[in-house]
Amino acid sequence: MNIDDADLGKCSMIFKALSDPNRLRIVLMLKNGELCACKILELFSITQPTLSHHMKTLVDAGIVNVEQIGKWSHYSLDSEGWKTIRIFLDELGV
Repeated sequence: MNIDDADLGKCSMIFKALSDPNRLRIVLMLKNGELCACKILELFSITQPTLSHHMKTLVDAGIVNVEQIGKWSHYSLDSEGWKTIRIFLDELGV
């Protein structure tokens, strides 16, 4: 087995973060590049505090990066965070 207990813990956090349809939609949006929180808000019918909660979950799971530019947060996918999931899926053989 190429994946250790620490990596399994990371995978668990990532899968929990991805268990919400809105967060899955956000991740799909970010696959095309960095987005400002304001742009994400335009595409969802959720409040800013709800978006902040979703983004914190994704950032804490290690699959999304955040950069503060002025008053807005800009988000992008974290390629290192996704590496753990790729290793896990490779281990499954899928």
